[in-house]
Amino acid sequence: MNITFDEITSQTLIELEKTQKEFWNISRKTGILINTLVKAMGVKSALEIGTSNGYSGLWITKALKTTGGKFTTIEYFDKRQSIAIENFKKCGVIDITRTLQGSAIKILKALGPDELFDFIFIDANKAEYVEYFELIKPHLMNKSLIVADNITTHPDKVQSFIDAVDADKNFQWEILDIPGGLLFAYKG
Repeated sequence: MNITFDEITSQTLIELEKTQKEFWNISRKTGILINTLVKAMGVKSALEIGTSNGYSGLWITKALKTTGGKFTTIEYFDKRQSIAIENFKKCGVIDITRTLQGSAIKILKALGPDELFDFIFIDANKAEYVEYFELIKPHLMNKSLIVADNITTHPDKVQSFIDAVDADKNFQWEILDIPGGLLFAYKG
């Protein structure tokens, strides 16, 4: 698990980890995994649903800096989004980041047909995961990956999402039992 970031990013991640419970952030282990996947896949266009304070976004954007990719993130709460924007600026990734504030469902419905993604990270309102899935499918490129957090910690809220992924034969999927539980759904 050896990832080297610039000093500012390393310190920012450490500081954000102190507020993990307050901001519902992913674990460091999950961040490292996502960072590795984005680099390994050569992701060019990533979407995050649920920005919070930018912790997971920093793991994604730092990987996108190596792939030449772009990042779009959606956050419902303006105060959280403001904190995330400051963290993205501080860590030098604001230039590849587009932040959208408001209801993820409304924003996803408004995406243009030419807005395509090859990596999507979902960590927002668990009861809405199934709606996010249905709304993002038309915006997925071939060979794309959806990663959804909190699958094992909120099983009742995400079961309809799991069922929808399972019913869609365009996806190969699995749940990885790491902190929070991650569902990986690959569209070939």
